[in-house]
Amino acid sequence: MTWGTELWDQFENLDKHTQWGIDFLERYAKFVKERVEIEQTYAKQLRNLVKKYCPKRSKDDEPRFTSCLSFYSILNELNDYAGQREVVAEEMGHKVYGELMRYSQDLKSERKHHLQEGRKAQQYLDQCWKQMDNSKKKFERECKEAEKSQISYDRLDNDINATKSEVEKAKSQLYLRTHSADESKNEYAAQLQNFNGEQWKHFNVAIPQIFKNLQDMDERRTVKLGETYRSFAEVERRVLPIISKCLEGMVTAAKAVDERKDSAIVVESFKSGFEPPGDFPFEDYSQNLSRTGSDNTISTPKNEGVVKQDPKHSISKAAKNKLWLFGKKPKSPPSSPPSKPHLPDHAQTPKFSSDPIAFCLSEMRTAKPRMASFRGLKRGAPSLEDFSHLPPEQRRKRLQARIDELSKELQKEVDQRDALNKMKDVYEKNPQMGDPQSLQPKISETMCNMEKLRSEIHKNESWLSEVEGKVSSRGDRRPSADVNHHAPHGRESPEGSYTDVHQPDEFDDEFDDDDPLPVIGHCKALYSFDGQNEGTLLMKEDEVLYVIEEDKGDGWTRARKQGGEEGYVPTSYLDITMEKNSKGAVTYI
Repeated sequence: MTWGTELWDQFENLDKHTQWGIDFLERYAKFVKERVEIEQTYAKQLRNLVKKYCPKRSKDDEPRFTSCLSFYSILNELNDYAGQREVVAEEMGHKVYGELMRYSQDLKSERKHHLQEGRKAQQYLDQCWKQMDNSKKKFERECKEAEKSQISYDRLDNDINATKSEVEKAKSQLYLRTHSADESKNEYAAQLQNFNGEQWKHFNVAIPQIFKNLQDMDERRTVKLGETYRSFAEVERRVLPIISKCLEGMVTAAKAVDERKDSAIVVESFKSGFEPPGDFPFEDYSQNLSRTGSDNTISTPKNEGVVKQDPKHSISKAAKNKLWLFGKKPKSPPSSPPSKPHLPDHAQTPKFSSDPIAFCLSEMRTAKPRMASFRGLKRGAPSLEDFSHLPPEQRRKRLQARIDELSKELQKEVDQRDALNKMKDVYEKNPQMGDPQSLQPKISETMCNMEKLRSEIHKNESWLSEVEGKVSSRGDRRPSADVNHHAPHGRESPEGSYTDVHQPDEFDDEFDDDDPLPVIGHCKALYSFDGQNEGTLLMKEDEVLYVIEEDKGDGWTRARKQGGEEGYVPTSYLDITMEKNSKGAVTYI
């Protein structure tokens, strides 16, 4: 069934139909374009979401918990998923939308050509019809004129009064009209025959061919639409395996969450290496009392042989300070000030000698120097090179990380030295390539760097071996009845000497006996601070506090409440006003 035979007289309708077909194709192309925009927007939003929740810190600061690592894996898979949506958008834009728009332009040109051919054929047929119609009208007109001449001649020929010249003239006029009518008849017959032939060609050859071309064009348009429909689906189906792998990766990441491993990482990250405090000794205050006869009936305590403790070291005070070393760092305020160093843990509780008076005199002689050293420690010293301000386990990790880093740098220097030596050998064998002596300064510098790095590694290894030795020795000890706390690990002095044991209990006693620090200013709390960590002070917004120690550059100020409670608070949380008569008076906002 073809348009040429079935629709030979529907040129105008076919014109409208082919135009509708192209409009529909462009409408579908517009639909694909909007789908492409949706895919692009979706992919962009997914990438922005991934970027928003990706960590912005260095790899060393990345959490090692399986839950965090799994989440980051899911973000990576989601980023790949967004890439596949971009692939879908790109493929649809190129293979569907772009192809449709190019094909639409071709269809418009082809349709225009076929319609022009059809209009030309119709115009030629109309021209042939006009020529035939004109010849027909001329033949009709000539025949009427010949009939009139025939009537006039017959009337004059039968008229006895008519002259011979009038009859001859009428006869001649009849002959001319008849001859013209015959010529018009012949011309009309020829034009009619020509028109019939052209009309046959028009409706049986030209128009069918033109309509067939239009039909082929419309069918190709339909086929193209079907192909683009399929391409529209195939573009997404091709990326489905990759999307499935992304989703499988997310499921795998979810299965990789291990609560046991995360708990072990928490232990590894925060383990201090200290032992729990031992039992408190019994403090017998009745040794100097005179015994009565009734005392014989009282049994001697089991720990009667324990040496008497200093009365100032009460159980309540020891309980107050026993977890000092284990306190967490205070929460950083918005300006992220460095954490205030905590006081070291107390050493073993000092025992009285056999002579209490001699012990008290010794205490009085040594009170002032120890008090000064304690204040220097309390107010916070900068972080030491050997990390002795850290708990043993954390110190061991930091030292090990530094040794690994120094070893990598040393290996780089070794590789550079070997490369320079090889280049020097090449220069010595081929002097035209360069001067061997020009490399000697660089080689010497590299050797110097290697020696420095080896020295640093050796120093850190000695510290590491010391820490490992202390940790193992602590692990072998058992809590005893006369031990309260463990002595802090060694601390390197500025001169390089190493001190292993302090007497922080004596320091604590002297600090307790010392007069309270004078008030050097007052401050107003701009924000609330929970003060949950050891050594910090709880404060509420707009609360007024006394300043008893300025910020030493670590972001913390020591303050006192009106009730006498003291502690450190973030400097950035305060509006500080120093007293005019105090040293270095300044106002912080």
